[in-house]
Amino acid sequence: MGTYVVSGSASGIGAALTARLRSDGHTVIGVDLHDAEVTGDLATASGREAAVAAIGTLTDHVDGVVPCAGVAGLTDTDPQLVVSLNYFGALALVTGIRPLLDGSASVVLVSSNSITCQPGWSAEVAAACLADDEEKARRLASTEDAVQVYPATKAALAYWARREGIKPEWAGAGIRVNAVAPGMIATPMTDRLRADPKLGVFADAYPTALDRPGTPEEVAGLIAFLLSDDASLLVGSVVFADGGTDALLHPLKPEGMDVPKIVLGAMDVVSSAVTRVKAMRRK
Repeated sequence: MGTYVVSGSASGIGAALTARLRSDGHTVIGVDLHDAEVTGDLATASGREAAVAAIGTLTDHVDGVVPCAGVAGLTDTDPQLVVSLNYFGALALVTGIRPLLDGSASVVLVSSNSITCQPGWSAEVAAACLADDEEKARRLASTEDAVQVYPATKAALAYWARREGIKPEWAGAGIRVNAVAPGMIATPMTDRLRADPKLGVFADAYPTALDRPGTPEEVAGLIAFLLSDDASLLVGSVVFADGGTDALLHPLKPEGMDVPKIVLGAMDVVSSAVTRVKAMRRK
């Protein structure tokens, strides 16, 4: 049985995943503001450092990490908090415990189908996130509504999974990095969305082929699969778990995923890939 780290373990998808993994016989180190093995605020640098240090005192190896902690882009939410928690908090946890991940570990990032189904989000915020410039990302976010910053942070997570997951320090070391992109899931976060005086009308605006929202347990089941050896061929994948919403809106392909040609720095990615191919041919 494995040892897994799950942030946001006290509610929503994080709680469902924690319950699923424990029911499968695994050990879970939960990270949250309360009711967790490690308590701390991943939205702050000090909180991230303390959480990583605390995890290190509880285990000397980790088989998988899933940063579920996040905040919705609601009307009264600070957009800078969305940046710091959703993106930088998630990746600080992943990279902070990287030395504890063994050669067959898995990382699953929690993105969102809002990156393809919600128009108008800030590619500039996503770019600053991917450049690892939290100060700039927060500054840019402060000029936007939180509802447009949320998809930007989730897009950046999906792009990071694709950009970094194929690299020697991750896939090359046997550590698989993937992401899930849930749609409307019945969690306390979506309950708060419905209660939002401005955005509540959009809570159920997107259609689904199943004509219902998803459950945290359904997403937890997908993440549990991605963490397992059964998903051994999946690297850099972004798996939509939205009841068909993205497919209904974009029958041919997820349209928002075209944006990273600017955001990712496509030439750097291509150059790196060409270098690897040439090196393999020389061997």
